[in-house]
Amino acid sequence: MLTHSASLYLASVLIWGSTWYAIKFQLGVVAAEVSLVYRFALAAAILLLFCVLSRRNLRYSPREHGFIALQGLFLFSSNYLVFYWATGLLTSGIVALIFSTVILMNIINGAIFMRIGVSRRVVAGAAFGIAGIVAIFWSEVSAVDNNADTLRGLWMCILATYFASTGNIISARNQKQQLPVIQTNAWGMAYGAMIMAVYAFFSEAPFNYDPAPAYSVSLIYLSVFGSILAFGSYLTLVGRIGADRAAYAAVLFPVIALGLSTLFEDYQWTLRAIFGFALVLLGNYIVLTGRKAPLPLPQK
Repeated sequence: MLTHSASLYLASVLIWGSTWYAIKFQLGVVAAEVSLVYRFALAAAILLLFCVLSRRNLRYSPREHGFIALQGLFLFSSNYLVFYWATGLLTSGIVALIFSTVILMNIINGAIFMRIGVSRRVVAGAAFGIAGIVAIFWSEVSAVDNNADTLRGLWMCILATYFASTGNIISARNQKQQLPVIQTNAWGMAYGAMIMAVYAFFSEAPFNYDPAPAYSVSLIYLSVFGSILAFGSYLTLVGRIGADRAAYAAVLFPVIALGLSTLFEDYQWTLRAIFGFALVLLGNYIVLTGRKAPLPLPQK
């Protein structure tokens, strides 16, 4: 199990770390909400076809569909849309920093909604990881302007991160109720695409398409790798090791993104950024090694 979990963790980190670069090709000609409709509709269609061909059960009760739809609302639609809005107001470093707090949000939400004890190792590792992200993006953090757009962007990032955390907890709850990851992702992404389509319709966003090859290639990559494979790996990991520990992958996403930026955009590493990277790795080690020592929660 350890080897399989490590593979799932590595896949989540590498794929989602690269999607930061791919998303750039989705912005511009097509409205963000419409691009999200295309992304998750394509991913849902592929997953549903796979389920049919592999004869997996796709029939669930209305109550089960309700929780799957909630997963789609928080994990496959609203969180991405709000992040897209925030990205237009903040630098990528600030967005990455705020999203890394999903670890702390998962710890809190897991304790509140699923009565999961708080692991000292995860809290300590999260502290090192977030400190590392601050160090890596210090130039952007220190340059933040205290204006209305920045404050609005910060609140959007916090809200989007909380949506993502809520989606993590709903997925953990669904898996606890024996709902398979592949089928819940298939239906959840379909619900997410429908939610975004309804929003796009009422916001009068045009359902156009960018004919540039980069748009289509990035859309396929985000649908197949960034949605089907990454979410499949990550949410399976949530069920295996818990939403708190799995969420540490969010700290490593921007590090992978910076690695790609080094190759393709001539990003220059500073001593502070290298120190921050070391803190992130230390936090990663603390979170993922050793046995969890949860603090028991009072029972009702």
